[in-house]
Amino acid sequence: MNQTKLEIIENTSALLERQGYNATGLNQIVAESGAPKGSLYYYFPDGKEQIGAETLLWSGERMAERIHTGLSQVEDFGEAVHLLAMSIANAIEASNFQAGGPLTTVALETATSSERLNLVCREAYALMQSAFEKKLVENGFEETLAVHLAGYVLAVFEGSILLSRVQHSGNPLRQAAAHLKAYIKSLEVEE
Repeated sequence: MNQTKLEIIENTSALLERQGYNATGLNQIVAESGAPKGSLYYYFPDGKEQIGAETLLWSGERMAERIHTGLSQVEDFGEAVHLLAMSIANAIEASNFQAGGPLTTVALETATSSERLNLVCREAYALMQSAFEKKLVENGFEETLAVHLAGYVLAVFEGSILLSRVQHSGNPLRQAAAHLKAYIKSLEVEE
């Protein structure tokens, strides 16, 4: 990807994460990225919605990579999920509760107002879920159970990240991590 386009996407991602889609304007994207306004229209001729869509997909790919990398640190899925959640909780606190990914905010804002952004959010979440699924299958979980459990884990992560940001504490994510670890361990015993 061209460096200018990447800078626009990276800065847009940070803006979406901090303030959401509706509060992020094209002039602010230009100012934050340092890119000439002409570059914005060159790389994103469809305007803000295209920038949003490409940024969300890029963010989803990065988050899926982080999930994969985080889960690969430990062989056991329950322990890996626990450690990943602890790491995210610490990052949220270190960011003064501004971090947590742009997907949740934009997904909520645009679920019924932009089919294009909604479809990209679905695709990004599917990439993230797939990273959890892969680790579950590697841990011996049957494919169908891995799909359902990965969706559950992703939903718990997203919900507890939101609560951590709202409550200005990483504790909702830490508590969810402990419960997920215990639940996953109970499933392993049943098999």
